[in-house]
Amino acid sequence: MRTSGRMVAEVLALLKEKTLPGVTTLELDQIAEQECRRLKVKPAFKGYGGFPFTICASPNDRVVHGFPNQVPLQDGDIISIDFGLIANGFYGDSAYTLAVGRVSPAVKKLLEITAAALADGISAAVSQGRLSDISHAVQTRAEQHGYGVVRDFVGHGIGRALHEDPQIPNFGAAGQGPKLKPGMTLAVEPMINAGKAQVRLLDDGWTAVTQDGSLSAHFEHTIAITENGPEILTRL
Repeated sequence: MRTSGRMVAEVLALLKEKTLPGVTTLELDQIAEQECRRLKVKPAFKGYGGFPFTICASPNDRVVHGFPNQVPLQDGDIISIDFGLIANGFYGDSAYTLAVGRVSPAVKKLLEITAAALADGISAAVSQGRLSDISHAVQTRAEQHGYGVVRDFVGHGIGRALHEDPQIPNFGAAGQGPKLKPGMTLAVEPMINAGKAQVRLLDDGWTAVTQDGSLSAHFEHTIAITENGPEILTRL
C-alpha cells in the first residue's frame, strides 16, 4: 500500500506541474497513462465499471467522475483530478482540486476549506475511534463556512480492491459505526460544494455536477490506521 500510494503521489505531482491554462484534460489523461506504463503499473480507474479514462477530470461545477476532453483549461478555472493505480496487487487512490491561473479569493477559500476538511477527517482517523468521527470532522469544517457537503458520493475502504467496506460518508454524528483498528486502510475524500449539496448526473452516466451550478472541490488521500495515528500513504 505504501508503494502504490507513493506512485499515485508521484503521478499527481507531475499532473500538477502540467495543469496550466491551455492544457486539455485529455492531455493530462494521456500523461497519467504514460506514467503508469513507465512505472509498470495498471491504472485503477480505466475499465472500472466501464469507465473509459485513466483520470477523472472534473472542472468547475463538475463534482466527481468527469470525463477528460479536448476543451482547454482557462485562466480562472478550477479542476479536480482523481487518480488511482494498482501496484503489486494493491490500490492507491488520491485526488486534489487546483486553481488554473488566477482565481478569486472566494474560490481560493473553497479549495482551502475543502483541503482543511480532508485534514480534519484524517486527524480524526485514530485507533479505537469510530468511523463516523472522520465523517463528522469533515462536515463540521465545511458547514462552518456555509458550504454544501455532497451526500451522493462517499469515501471507502481500499486495499486489494478499489472500493472495499466500509463506506465513509462526509457527514454524520461522531461516535458511530465500526471501531477503527490498526491495519485498516481507507480513502477519505470530501466533496464540497460552494452552494447547495445536491448533485445530478450528466447523460454520460458518470459525471456528477452541482444542481445549482456552483463550484465544487474534491480532495482525497489513502491513509492507514496505525497505533501512532493516521499515516497518509498518498503523499510524497
